[in-house]
Amino acid sequence: SYPAEKFDEIRTVTIIELLYAAGLRVSELINLRLENVNLVEKWVLALGKGGKQRFVPIHDRAVERIKQYLSAREAHFAAKDVDSELFLNKNGKKISRVSVWKDLAALGRKANISQPLHPHLFRHTFASHLLQGGADLRSLQEMLGHANLTTTQIYTHLDVSDLKAKHKKFHPHG
Repeated sequence: SYPAEKFDEIRTVTIIELLYAAGLRVSELINLRLENVNLVEKWVLALGKGGKQRFVPIHDRAVERIKQYLSAREAHFAAKDVDSELFLNKNGKKISRVSVWKDLAALGRKANISQPLHPHLFRHTFASHLLQGGADLRSLQEMLGHANLTTTQIYTHLDVSDLKAKHKKFHPHG
């Protein structure tokens, strides 16, 4: 949990939480509109490649983070007329993908993380953690919005350490 006080920091931390919670592409994140976020039923409606829509569940931590952000967003823009996307820049317009990349990189540096942070890292982590937790490929395919299961299968080779541990445990010569 990161103590974010400034609007842009709150926004960036919320972006990270949502990228990880829902495995969104950066294009889906920046185009996410307020009406596409349901904090009661805990899902977001992502508008994916080729205009495809998909509902993706989000966890309680993401819901709470979004609520914090929405409160900061409301206070920051007060009665100003702003865009209806969830994530806004300092002028009340939809945040750009470049801004998201820059904000993530800056926060990573501030937190002394050696690997540069980028949006797709959180999508990969989302997929890897779901697979490690026992999710099936078909469900993961649906959540990631992949048209082809072959694309989703790329994530199965990411965690070789788990395979090595299972091999060692179950193989007679392990």
